[in-house]
Amino acid sequence: MNKDFSKDLLDWYDRHQRTLPWRAKSGVTADPYHVWLSEIMLQQTTVATVKAYFEKFLRLWPSVENLAAAPLDSVLKEWAGLGYYARARNLHKCAGVIVNDHNGTFPETEAALRSLPGIGDYTAAAIIAIAFNRHAAVVDGNIERIIARCYRISTPLPTAKKPIREVVEGLTPNTRPGDFAQAMMDLGASHCSPKKPSCMLCPLPRHCEAHKTGDMENYPVKAPKKEKPTRRAISFWLVHDGHLLLERRPPKGLLGGMPGLFSTPWVERPDFPVKTEWLEHTPTDDYWKPVSGMAKHTFTHFHLLTQLVTAKARARHNVENGFWHPIEDLANIGLPTAYKKIADLML
Repeated sequence: MNKDFSKDLLDWYDRHQRTLPWRAKSGVTADPYHVWLSEIMLQQTTVATVKAYFEKFLRLWPSVENLAAAPLDSVLKEWAGLGYYARARNLHKCAGVIVNDHNGTFPETEAALRSLPGIGDYTAAAIIAIAFNRHAAVVDGNIERIIARCYRISTPLPTAKKPIREVVEGLTPNTRPGDFAQAMMDLGASHCSPKKPSCMLCPLPRHCEAHKTGDMENYPVKAPKKEKPTRRAISFWLVHDGHLLLERRPPKGLLGGMPGLFSTPWVERPDFPVKTEWLEHTPTDDYWKPVSGMAKHTFTHFHLLTQLVTAKARARHNVENGFWHPIEDLANIGLPTAYKKIADLML
């Protein structure tokens, strides 16, 4: 069955594979830099969103050496809008390690790749299979769904990850392992969708136990999601002579190193801080007044609700971790989406 599974899948892939900017043409060896860069960008981000970012990064930094030499602030600025900014920091750090410790060449074992910043099991396996054409079990969310359905694996995720990986290990052929992995990704992104899968167009119906019983949408089984908590904060919009006071966030942690607005702490609470509370956190002692409206942004583990207060500064104050930036150029500084939504309350 294993050989038939991979043969049916690869025959379908040869006819229907997607054309993607990071994917090498048939018969051409994939560039490890392209594979790594795209896989980091694609983590929890759609292909449609990543395409433009990937092409922009290649224009700016066509090699891992170029990326390593770039200032981190420049990388973070160009990453703005992709979210999960730790990925960008690790991307830049990893490029430096590859250049300094590996002479600009990507390691060719999964263990060595996993030792690099920001590279886990999935990304290491993807680079080995796609860029080096070596046997590796590549398992992402799409592939988990396909395998869970084909084998009707009733163990809930994430516990099911181990048995799913073992199945993929056995199914992956020694020849064309990279194409096999990309074919699985394409199938999950097209016909084997989470809802209403197109089983009539799927190349694997004879291998799919869930298709035979008609309960495809029951797989993969997932543990109940915990309700996301809601945090609330007040942000501060301070202007002087066409400039806005921004904060450079700490290098580590959520939105690390990114520009943003000074604010009260992001705290889980049922209501917003009242004036006597937020006045203790203003970056200056100018006259502050509330702005109508509320911004909402959802992070991986919580919702953030923000209200805004504004002031006109008497002078361009020097504030720790703060800097002034022209308001008319705000779109070009690389504000994270959460702060863009807050800025929209004023702009």
